[in-house]
Amino acid sequence: MYNSCRMREAWVVETAWEVCWQLGGIYTVLRSKAPAMTARLQDHYCLVGPYNQATASIEFEETNEDTPFHRAAAELAAKGAHIHCGRWLVSGRPLVVLIDFLASWNKIAECKYFFWKDHQIDAGDEAEVNDVVLFGYLVADFFQQLQAQIALLPEAERYPVIGHFHEWMGGAAIPILKKRHVGIATVFTTHATLLGRYLASDDPFFYGRLPSIDAYRAAGDRGIYNRFAIERAAAHGADCFTTVSDITAVEAEHLLGRRPDQVLPNGLNIRRFAALHEFQNLHQLYKQAIHEFVMGHFYPSYTFDLDKTLYLFTAGRYEYRNKGMDLFIESLARLNFRLKEEKSDQTVVAFIVTKAPVRAISVDVLKSQMMFRDLKHTCERISHRMTERLLYSAALGKVPTIEDLLEESSQMALKRQHHAWRRQGWPAICTHDMLHDAEDAVLNQLRTCHLYNAPEDPVKVVYHPEFLTGTSPLLGLDYDQFVRGTHLGVFPSYYEPWGYTPMECAALGIPSITSDLAGFGSYIQRQMPDHEEKGLYVCRRNMLSFDDSANHLVDQLMSFIKTNRRDRIEMRNRVESTSDQFDWNVLVENYWKAHDLSLSFFERLQKGGSTKAE
Repeated sequence: MYNSCRMREAWVVETAWEVCWQLGGIYTVLRSKAPAMTARLQDHYCLVGPYNQATASIEFEETNEDTPFHRAAAELAAKGAHIHCGRWLVSGRPLVVLIDFLASWNKIAECKYFFWKDHQIDAGDEAEVNDVVLFGYLVADFFQQLQAQIALLPEAERYPVIGHFHEWMGGAAIPILKKRHVGIATVFTTHATLLGRYLASDDPFFYGRLPSIDAYRAAGDRGIYNRFAIERAAAHGADCFTTVSDITAVEAEHLLGRRPDQVLPNGLNIRRFAALHEFQNLHQLYKQAIHEFVMGHFYPSYTFDLDKTLYLFTAGRYEYRNKGMDLFIESLARLNFRLKEEKSDQTVVAFIVTKAPVRAISVDVLKSQMMFRDLKHTCERISHRMTERLLYSAALGKVPTIEDLLEESSQMALKRQHHAWRRQGWPAICTHDMLHDAEDAVLNQLRTCHLYNAPEDPVKVVYHPEFLTGTSPLLGLDYDQFVRGTHLGVFPSYYEPWGYTPMECAALGIPSITSDLAGFGSYIQRQMPDHEEKGLYVCRRNMLSFDDSANHLVDQLMSFIKTNRRDRIEMRNRVESTSDQFDWNVLVENYWKAHDLSLSFFERLQKGGSTKAE
């Protein structure tokens, strides 16, 4: 049996479409995991992905080094492939091979023919599927060259090769490698089954119906049969089949027909502060920035007490149902009603941050922020003069009056700015002019729920349909800074194979609510029985109606709102203290176990044994 303590005695190659190319969550997995992989494997580790010039020019540095990966790339290039070998410019600086598959487009007809002949998978005429098939054959060519190069090494360095493939777009090479009898151990990871994502988006009873779904027919009905077939072939062809959560493992068993051998939870690179007050100070700093946005957005219409205001948010890709945005908005409407009923003096400002088609920032919203900043600068200038006048009055032995401190010209300036800033009407619920306002699901539900930011409503809403950046003229905060300034992240996903957002909240010392249908929620329920005490809440969605889940989420929000400031400070301390459990240095051990499984198969196969990892 292969000894996991000697992981450098293998050559590990991870293949994925998102190497040096940010398209979705797998990019975060690969990039954040790289330091943990290179710390143990060093230059025995390499990533393979497609070459994209726009992103490679920023994230990739081509190098000329003497490694088996470079030599294999050179051999492939000598046979006509366009291939780049170097380093990914991220922490850990892992070796990377990027294949320009489009430069080999003259081979696409041949590749499609053999993919059908050998595997009975028709690539069809879909551009993305054709790209994946061509890339898969080039990746298989690279592994063959790598095997040849390793065979030339001294006997002491001829370690087995592990090929780890992510998602259907990276996994097309697996059936090709098996057909060619290339002697490498293979691992396939599905982060979310392709069919499952399609089905869950339009079926509110997806999990209840999962055991009875005819996967072949469902894939055909949705026009994704060729993609589904590639994913299924990769899952069945891999020596070790893995996924990222127990939730997705059940889904994969029903839709792909194979139970995963190992679960690989996703992690982060956790940066812990030496002193607890450091991250608490950052919370105060960025909360003040949110305060200023809120004053600029709401105060021209009406005011409320910021000391009794809590900031909630949800964020992620615009998958309205899958990400639980529908449940979040419904819970806000019910929360608004309950706070009114209880005559609570608390205000809740809920942010919805996603990426939707927009024309531009709303002129009125931007104007309010600019006028608020003018007011802020005026106050800063006046405060400097007030300090001088205060000192002079004190030196004279006087207790200064407002006239002594605030000269008439300053009073007039403040009054003029205040009158210019005031506006009629309620604050906008959306910060941008939407490209398809009448068709936007979030806006339509906010209107249906009468969440209009009325003065009497304790729950206010800010829909920000652009990802946050520090250069934005609105909030002016990067995403991680914004999260640090909030009080609670809410991510009640219906379909979420893992879910990085609540984990990111924990790493930043912010409590969060996830769901039991999210991989992360399932993970903490299993691993942390006292997760609620540590600021990690799980909303029940599995086998519950939408109405029952909304009531449960409102109960959790009400419980949080009723905590006092001291309790929230202690909760932030507790959630931050748990974050090291989600560090890749801890969770990467699951990858070593998966690699061990695939290597065990490799050794048994060499001896004529079983054809799958056990």
